[in-house]
Amino acid sequence: MRDFIPPIPFLAKAITPFAEYIGATTLPLHIHEVVVSYLAYTFINKKVAPAVSTWLFPQKYPALSAEKKFNWNVHVVSLCQSLLVNSTALYVILTDDERNNMTWQERVWGYTGASGMIQGLATGYFLWDLVITIQNVKMFGLGMLAHAVSALTVFSFGFRPFVNYYASTFIIYELSSPFLNFHWFFDKLNLTGSRRQLVNGILLLATFFGCRLCWGTYQSLRVYQDMWMALHHTPGDTFGKVESPIHDEIMKYTKEEFLPLWLAVTYLGSNLVLNALNFYWFAKMIDALRKRFVPAEKANSKPKLAMTGANGTVKIEADETIVRRRNVPLPEADIVPIP
Repeated sequence: MRDFIPPIPFLAKAITPFAEYIGATTLPLHIHEVVVSYLAYTFINKKVAPAVSTWLFPQKYPALSAEKKFNWNVHVVSLCQSLLVNSTALYVILTDDERNNMTWQERVWGYTGASGMIQGLATGYFLWDLVITIQNVKMFGLGMLAHAVSALTVFSFGFRPFVNYYASTFIIYELSSPFLNFHWFFDKLNLTGSRRQLVNGILLLATFFGCRLCWGTYQSLRVYQDMWMALHHTPGDTFGKVESPIHDEIMKYTKEEFLPLWLAVTYLGSNLVLNALNFYWFAKMIDALRKRFVPAEKANSKPKLAMTGANGTVKIEADETIVRRRNVPLPEADIVPIP
């Protein structure tokens, strides 16, 4: 399947020397998607998110602190990106016959324009994400920095081409991102613990578990298997061109069916980091949802009394035992138990 978005000639020409230097053979074909997506997400973060958020939530958004507004805008970008890349990747997975019929050699060294497009769009976002995370590492933490570096590394390798097939496969991780962003928005809109957040939380856990833990782990095992085959593969002179014209087309950017050890180790290391973070974050999500919807135990807590003076202006909170010990004149006050 071809790339839906035609390349921009001057960008392709400008990046070609750099692409040849780093061995990213197909980068000139998709540099326009990297650049345009990076600029688009920057524009959404700086202009679109503040304007739309102010329009939709005129009381809430303007009242946020500068740091919370920034975090809000980042979540808007993440929401837009996940909706775009999920729909595009699912379409490619379901309709790209060339991709669906690939052999293990083609999955490792092959290339299709549609998968390259997914890589270009994803790389642009993860580049933006890395820049934002580095600039605000104290806010996002080292875990998000590790995620940004690993994700950008994994998707950038696809331009060699290397495991171009798996671009659409692993970007499906993002199916859980809309629910994750809505969960965050519910908190900021004072809807914590609401029925809407509960339903969204269930969908979040279901999609995260299904897409990242189950699907992601299974596909990681598949790519590990393909790479194991590639590491033990003896490069041939024909690269399988005698098999079929389709195979020839898929492998046309492959110079040699050889997998350097450093490339395998780097890719596997990045993939393992992403998988480890997924399991860690899933546990944190369960804990966060439990805190919102499971009442905390109130062991050995004594009931308190709220006392309002006769003039209605004085409010006192104290344990019932303390009130009695101090002999407060109860008839002169309205007493309401605090659970």
